[in-house]
This record gives sequence, structure tokens and C-alpha cells, in this order.
Amino acid sequence: MANERWSVLALAHPRSPWCAALGRWSTSAAIPVELVRCVSATEVRARLASGVRSSALVVDAGVVGLDRDLVDAAREVGCTTLVVEDHTVSRDLASLGAAGSLPGDFGRDDLLAILSAHAAPVAAGGELPGPVAAASSEPGGDGRLVAVCGPGGTGSSVVAMALTQRLAAGTGPGSVVLADLALHADLAMLCGAGDVMPALPELVEAFRHTTPTDAEIRDVTFAVDAANHDLLLGLRRHRDWAALRPRAVSAAVGGLRRAYGWVVADTDADVEGEAECGSVEVEERNVLARSAVLAADAVVVVGGADTKGVHALVRCVAELAGAGVAADRIVPVCNRAPRSPRQRAEVTAAVGSLTRAVGGGLCAPVFLPDKRSVEAALRDGARLPTAIGDPVHRAVEAVIARAASTPTGTDEPVPIAAGSLGAWADVG
Repeated sequence: MANERWSVLALAHPRSPWCAALGRWSTSAAIPVELVRCVSATEVRARLASGVRSSALVVDAGVVGLDRDLVDAAREVGCTTLVVEDHTVSRDLASLGAAGSLPGDFGRDDLLAILSAHAAPVAAGGELPGPVAAASSEPGGDGRLVAVCGPGGTGSSVVAMALTQRLAAGTGPGSVVLADLALHADLAMLCGAGDVMPALPELVEAFRHTTPTDAEIRDVTFAVDAANHDLLLGLRRHRDWAALRPRAVSAAVGGLRRAYGWVVADTDADVEGEAECGSVEVEERNVLARSAVLAADAVVVVGGADTKGVHALVRCVAELAGAGVAADRIVPVCNRAPRSPRQRAEVTAAVGSLTRAVGGGLCAPVFLPDKRSVEAALRDGARLPTAIGDPVHRAVEAVIARAASTPTGTDEPVPIAAGSLGAWADVG
């Protein structure tokens, strides 16, 4: 097209030769490009979020702020990221989601060719096309992910440990990992870990700039020899959540699923996001829990069997459903449950009645006995009682099997209530 032109954001080091050349070409109309120079990644994010869409972001490979989140933020608004290679920096640009790369001494024809191939030009009327759909660059795998959460003090971390031990008992070494994704990370203490790093922050930071291999992911975990599984330690301090980038966290969870057959994530039950409370900061604080439960094949919610415990359990189930977790993926668990069948039936009826608004598919609560040997096992670093892990394992397997057997197509017949279609119009 004769009127074809592109709007380009540029982020480079000060006095970068390619950025200066790009500015001269744009100013002299040697290329059909409208150039906007940015001095930082923060300015790039602000321009991307301003509503004035750009065709492409041309960024120096060694510039501060180039990471998975910046590339995804550009892709979400239909802006293609092109990286200018830097011989002093070795990075896997494709794993970050960059559409292409340019040599440091690229010419006008090189730039126009890659813009024509990957970027959407500005329309003749001055309007840019809307956001384009693009495949996610986040790595993933076939491994199963089970998130375990619950109100504080209900024993969700112990249930996560017991489930991990049960899963590891039926697999080979290195097939199961227990990941601490809670803001107050306690698994290092509960599992008797002697070190505090490497841990979750190091794994997330690695995924922020590249895609680690399976071996590199396993190097961040510790082997729990007594239980035949690996352990990913969590945050060293609660406030460390501020350094986690959302897309890097999602990519790290996907990387764990690629490296392991089973991933059990011990996380929080607080999953509020911007849509629920209007605060992006709250959503970023809850990014660990949200990344785990929204991607999980099954979500185990642990609560108590008393009045307060049932109330808290139902509240957590409702909040998960509100965040987008399907009811048929939720496994409610009542820890330290009474032995009486009558009392258990009452709890089951109460949970079923109070979660009716969540939707169909929620399975009946799983009851775990009150085992006094749990404290001794934690203190001595021994295996937890099988009476805790086995019932949860059976329920999780049933939920996953039911999801696998449920048709996902849209051609299934849908029942129609009598009278809902109205009546035939009179003829003649």
C-alpha cells in the first residue's frame, strides 16, 4: 500500500547508534515510520496503556526492563516486540515472546522487511487495528497441578505435604514436587529444610528473562529423601511478593509442570484480583495464589468440621468460584473431622446447601481424621500418616478423571425446558 506506515516505540541505551539512525530515517521521511523514543520501560508501559496503540516496540536486548511482562504487555494491545541484538548480552529472545530480532547495524530495508512481516501498519484513516490474538509464550507441560489452600490454621500445608507423599509413593524419584506458593511460606520449617535458597524468587527471576531447562528448574529445588519428592522453597519474607512479576510467575508454574509429572502447590486462599476490588496492587500481591488455582487441574480447599470451619470453607469455595475456578475442579476437605457418621452427614448437608449457588459439580467433602501422630511426624521429619494423604489423593484422582472424560465440544445436545420456546405462530 502506498500510504502504509507504522507507529514505533523505541527503547534503547543512551546514544545508541541504531536509535539515532532510526530517528534520522523517521524525521527525513526515508522510511514510513512515526518514531516515539522512550527513556525507560516504565514509559513504554505507560504509552502501551494510554490507548494510543503502536505497531511495534523496538528495544535493545541489553536494556533494563526488557522481560517477559513487558513483551506480553505489548502483545496484549497488538504491539509487536522486535529486539535489537547486543553481542554483549546472551538471551533467549524467542522464549520471551519477541516476534523477531535485528542486528545492531541493521539498515532501512532490514527494518521495513521485519515490520512488514510482523507488525500491523497504521491504517490510512489514522487508526490502528485492535489487539491481535497471539499464542502465549509461557512454557507449559503435561504435568498435573494440584493447588492446596484454606483459611489459616486449618492444616492446609500438612494436607499438601501428605498428598505429595502419597503421589510420590506411586511414582519414581524426581516425578513429584511440592511448591511453596504461600505469602507466609512455612514448608521450609515443616519439611526441615536446612537452606533458604535457592527458592521461588530465584526461579521466578529466571523465567522473567528466559526459559530455564528442566535440569535448571530441578536445580532450584531440594530433594526430600524421606518422602521421595522434591521441594521448592517459598518466599523468604512476606514482602518479597513485590519483586514478583505476574507473567514470570505464570511461566514458572508452567515450567514446573513441564519438569515434573505432578506439582502440588501449597498456596493461600486469598485470590482477589483487580476485577473484584479495583486494585491492581492487590491482584499482584495475590499473583502466587491466582496463578496456582486458575491453572490447577484440581483445587483442594481445606477447612474445619465445626461451625466456624464450615463457614470459612464455604467462603473459600465461593471466592474461588468467583475468581474463575470451575466448581467441578474444587475438592472440599474437612480436617480433624469427627468420627460420628451422623455428624459427618450433617457437615456434608451443610456444605452442599451453602455452596448451591456456586454451581453444580462440587464433590462431597472429604473427611480427614484427627491424628495425634502428625505433630510427632513433623518434629522428627518422618512420613505423615497415610490416613491423611490417601482420601485426598482418591478425591483428586476422581476430579481429574471426571474432567478428562467430560466432552469439551459445543455440539452436545442441550435440554430445553417445556414451554420455554413459546408457541407456533398462527398460519393463514
